Amino acid sequence: MFTGIVEELGEVVGKEDLTDAARFVIHGPVVTADAGHGDSIAVNGVCLTVVQVLPGGNFSADVMAETLDRSSLQKLAVGSRVNLERAAAVNSRLGGHIVQGHVDGTGHVVSRSSSEHWDVVRISLPRSVARYVVEKGSITVDGISLTVSGLGRDDSGDWFEVSLIPTTLELTTLGRAPEGTPVNLEVDVIAKYVERLLSEKEV
Repeated sequence: MFTGIVEELGEVVGKEDLTDAARFVIHGPVVTADAGHGDSIAVNGVCLTVVQVLPGGNFSADVMAETLDRSSLQKLAVGSRVNLERAAAVNSRLGGHIVQGHVDGTGHVVSRSSSEHWDVVRISLPRSVARYVVEKGSITVDGISLTVSGLGRDDSGDWFEVSLIPTTLELTTLGRAPEGTPVNLEVDVIAKYVERLLSEKEV
């Protein structure tokens, strides 16, 4: 489990394309400081298992085809910046919200509007997960726990907006993401459980 509070802005320093998977080597000295084989690290909101901790603050992780097909990790290349977070410790503060590291869908940056102290970023929302997103609720974008500040639909489809404070702009990939950038989305898992419980009750 994660909290959506990005610990470090890492970088892809190696990528090996395999038959039905890919092996990434990622530079992240903060998240590898106490990491070991089998530990979980969220990379742009996707929970990956550490295969090996390497010298220089690097770690390797294998990503199967299913994950590549369902997330934006397939578009990562050497030099790509990524949001990194270690799995939450049981005794740590829940600074964001409950994040599983399981991508529900992908969207893309539709537009961004900058003001003196923050940016408002509009992101496309797949129809399949739109029902789980509510204004002032939580959503995870590329591993970042954010509050939905706006929600709507136009001719191009569903969208939501998030307002990014200077810290988020400086310390995460979303601060630099131009229009068209693909992003991983994970909705609040509580909403999915409630939906399932209600559907079972109706049956």
